[in-house]
Amino acid sequence: MNEWLAMNTIELYNTMVLCFGIVSEHCTAETCKEMSAGPKATYYWAEKGEKPQSLPAPEYIANLVNWISKQLDDEKVFPAVGAFPKTFKDILKKILSRMFRVYAHLYHSHWDKIKALGADAHLNTCFKHFYYFAAEFDMIKEAELQPMASVVSKLKSKAAPAADGEE
Repeated sequence: MNEWLAMNTIELYNTMVLCFGIVSEHCTAETCKEMSAGPKATYYWAEKGEKPQSLPAPEYIANLVNWISKQLDDEKVFPAVGAFPKTFKDILKKILSRMFRVYAHLYHSHWDKIKALGADAHLNTCFKHFYYFAAEFDMIKEAELQPMASVVSKLKSKAAPAADGEE
């Protein structure tokens, strides 16, 4: 199971990076002075042992991409051969909860640009895949999903089978 979770996490990471790439030239330190997902969700970056700090969204995302890449490249965390660490699922939860922040930022801060570029269906499909994986394996706490509650609610209602058992 861990191999499957690892492979899917790597795919979700690559997809998140591609989705951010859609608007990366429009997400600048001037346009996105902080990493946020609406007025009630601001994300702070902290290196191990440091005090969390507010960063412009592109700098936060660059740090996040580098941090995740280091996790993926660490043989102790994502072994090519051998056993996964006992904390593997906890590490995945942290990776996925931070990846969620990028999607939340894209939807809240760049939706108009994404729509104008005709990439809205692509982003929606990528986020659906991300959300369904995270939900199936209980990777993100419900409270962390709040910035995207309306989107998540729609996904939940579409995932539920019809009352009469037909889809």
